[in-house]
Amino acid sequence: MATSLRNRRAENLLSLILLLFVSSFSFSAAAGELSSYSDVENRLSQRNFTQKQQAVEWLTTSRTPSVRLILKGLLDGDIYYHRQSKKLYLIPELDIGNSARLISENTDETIANKRDFKKVTLNNRLRTSIRLGIAQLDLSSETEVVRLKAAKALLGNTTERVQTLIRDTYQQEPSEKVKTLLTLVLAISDIHSGEVRVRNNALTVLGESLEPVAFLALSRALDAELTKKDPDAEFISGLERFINGYQQSQRVYSTVETLYFGLSLGSVLVLAGIGLAITFGVMGVINMAHGELIMLGAYTTYVMQQLMPDNIGMSLILSIPAAFLVAGAVGVAIERGVIRFLYGRPLETLLATFGISLILQQAVRSIFSPLNRSVSTPDWMSGMLEINPMLSLTYNRLYIIFFCLVVFTALVFILRKTSLGLQVRAVSQNRTMARAMGVRSEWVDAMTFGLGSGVAGVAGVALSQLTNVGPNMGQSYIIDSFMVVVFGGVGNLWGTLIAGLSLGIFNKILEPWAGAVLAKILVLVFIILFIQKRPRGLFPQRGRAVEG
Repeated sequence: MATSLRNRRAENLLSLILLLFVSSFSFSAAAGELSSYSDVENRLSQRNFTQKQQAVEWLTTSRTPSVRLILKGLLDGDIYYHRQSKKLYLIPELDIGNSARLISENTDETIANKRDFKKVTLNNRLRTSIRLGIAQLDLSSETEVVRLKAAKALLGNTTERVQTLIRDTYQQEPSEKVKTLLTLVLAISDIHSGEVRVRNNALTVLGESLEPVAFLALSRALDAELTKKDPDAEFISGLERFINGYQQSQRVYSTVETLYFGLSLGSVLVLAGIGLAITFGVMGVINMAHGELIMLGAYTTYVMQQLMPDNIGMSLILSIPAAFLVAGAVGVAIERGVIRFLYGRPLETLLATFGISLILQQAVRSIFSPLNRSVSTPDWMSGMLEINPMLSLTYNRLYIIFFCLVVFTALVFILRKTSLGLQVRAVSQNRTMARAMGVRSEWVDAMTFGLGSGVAGVAGVALSQLTNVGPNMGQSYIIDSFMVVVFGGVGNLWGTLIAGLSLGIFNKILEPWAGAVLAKILVLVFIILFIQKRPRGLFPQRGRAVEG
């Protein structure tokens, strides 16, 4: 009797375990099935990351209208769910009174209680899956730029899911640029293939690419091949050849980039020094306030942006004539008020203009405060021009080079083709003879100093896009300006252009191995030695006044 009772209990226990197992299996199967967006909301509101993973995969394949908005919001941490309704909301900033967008109905609600919402949490595996889902959606976009960006995001991903996705997408892709990237994604995986033909094709694709990830894949493949018991000597030779070719290309494009940075620095030096080349070269005035005139141009740009905060691009363009007028007017005032009484006394002129520079600095501190001011950069000057994966040129430096050439051309035109330029050249070559011919040398002096000062103000507009605007910014360029003018030849615009560009390139070539400070010291030593050999610079000024 007792034995039969024990047997019945064992049978009941076994039946109960079997029932629980079947129930849990049925529940798991049901849990893996999603049929609507409501199921996605329920899964994402759970703590189980596996269920969230299933929700993300369903979103990616379902083509729900708001799928990209949800996936991007999840990565940014802006997706919340309502604790009671489990509805998903996009909330960039969770605070009472802020707006919460109900994604399913595309409507906005006002947050009354922050505790009603809870953020959808993620782990690293889920973030990877979301990024892959976004890339999968972008690969089917109608815009080529979006598809290119998605293909670049997949570079280096060798998972089977990605490889399958790429192969399926490649057949329908119309753009050759996108196809090239997709082929590169496949080659990074195929380089480790055991099939010789597949591996050699991948080697050719990676060897012809300038993408950094291609170099990394080649290096890893070489390391893996060298560790094998029976390495393929021909394959190793191909890997080494392409790796050396990549490194050679890298050195070439690095040199091009250094020259570009040197040209941009040289353009800044030309802009800073070309105004001084006019005042110092034509009038013989050592103007220590030249840097402060550059500063006034930069502050003019700042003021224009404060007056037109909604149109940064137009305010920057209008700042060019405004800075020219402001700095030019201050220059004329300096010449008429101080410098005209000190002609022929260079030491007193130097001390007087140094005092004026201190006055201008203190005036700016009193008006704008001693703190630096930030000038915004327009959208069309932001970003980079990508020539290839190894060489990208920043737009702001490109515009500085172009602006420098425009200013230089305008000055050459004024001095060569206008009556003012003719009189300036006459006074600079022989002041006495020019006066005898009826030239008003006092008026020419004022206009010349105003022209040089105005160009310094225009230089300040350009410099405001590269550095912060502050009361002491002019002091950073006054020494460089004198070096450019003296090295190029006093009063010679072409000499100033060549000297500024060459010094900028020379400086950038020295910086990688000497450092920024030592590079400037070496440049200064070079100029001192050069002046010992040619005291009048590269292109000395001609005229009876100089010869006498």
